[in-house]
Amino acid sequence: MQITIYNYSKQRLETIDLQISEEDTTWFDDDSYDHDIHMITDFKSGLLISPRGYEYPLLIDGTSRATIDYISRKALALKAFYTDTVFE
Repeated sequence: MQITIYNYSKQRLETIDLQISEEDTTWFDDDSYDHDIHMITDFKSGLLISPRGYEYPLLIDGTSRATIDYISRKALALKAFYTDTVFE
């Protein structure tokens, strides 16, 4: 499926062809706020962090789900680090 993401290393929006599967994606169904992380996906050489709500997923090169121990709070902190979002 094609989705639009924000590629941090290129500093722009782009459309990618993404195949989501159980082998490369972790879902977080227990989060309920719009700023929480919905899922994290290993994509090529980076990590795709998909928040709830209407934000674009964020692609960060050079990291993976294993790097952040598959934890949504660590994904949220990583997203905040790259986007200067206040982390609660």
